[in-house]
Amino acid sequence: MQKLKTGTTTVGIICKDGVVLAAEKKATLGYLVASKDDVKIVQVMPHIGMTQAGAVGDIQALVRYLKAEAALYELREGRKISVNAAATLLANIMYGGRWFPYLVQIILAGYDDKGPQLFILHPDGSKLEEKKFFSTGSGSPMAFGVLEVLYKDGITIEEGKQIAVKAVKAAVERDIASGGKGIDVAVIDKNGFRMLSEEEIQKMLKAN
Repeated sequence: MQKLKTGTTTVGIICKDGVVLAAEKKATLGYLVASKDDVKIVQVMPHIGMTQAGAVGDIQALVRYLKAEAALYELREGRKISVNAAATLLANIMYGGRWFPYLVQIILAGYDDKGPQLFILHPDGSKLEEKKFFSTGSGSPMAFGVLEVLYKDGITIEEGKQIAVKAVKAAVERDIASGGKGIDVAVIDKNGFRMLSEEEIQKMLKAN
């Protein structure tokens, strides 16, 4: 049987005042465009979000597990789960299925008392912290090219949003599996998680 491949482009950027997540909106199943308006950025907790690349069913299951466990943690401990603990929890869940792995690559990001944080999770359950930026999916080589050139230490969220949009836009223009109806962008800072409005994103796309 021929293995079906999925494609996407997601980006996460660390800024001095928060984290920016961005993703295009095409969902593919082999050569079929399954959706042109797929949302690949998910809010897990008020201060944590994640991007999705890979098998949709696996991703949705992991999101449900993580949301439930994070809510239980808050009830038991009387405080919100930290970003690092949430990433470790998700990594443990994925490691538990390593012999029948979740076919996903996830960027998990958030903001807590340790500031902005960005973690990458792979199908084998490995968890890596990134101090600058990362990209996942079939369009990531193009996105990394933009990120490597434009990213500088100490950038603000406003600058990070512009870079993230440029990175995803570059991938959409060159990667056949990336595209859809626009780009989604989210920011996570001391005030929590927020998805940018369509008007805000269109303004950035026109500027780029």
